[in-house]
Amino acid sequence: MKTWIVLPVLALGLTLAGCAGKTQNRDGCAYQLDAAWQELDLAKAEGFAGTVSYSKALSLITAAKTQQQFEAYDGCVKKAERARYYIRESRAGR
Repeated sequence: MKTWIVLPVLALGLTLAGCAGKTQNRDGCAYQLDAAWQELDLAKAEGFAGTVSYSKALSLITAAKTQQQFEAYDGCVKKAERARYYIRESRAGR
């Protein structure tokens, strides 16, 4: 009888633990995306919108946003950081 009580509680605990793991890097993802969008806007205002690095950055930011929506925060952070690198390259004329 006790097993019927313990199993549902255990299952609920495991489910909640799985959900909690998905929130790791959520704030980092949001911060990196916000910073990347702001830097991209600055690069565009400075006239660097036509460079290859700018295009790469825009693609990476779009991919990072998609990963954010699917709660793949680690990939989101990595892509947003790479996008910021390409934005710096774009502003440097490369």
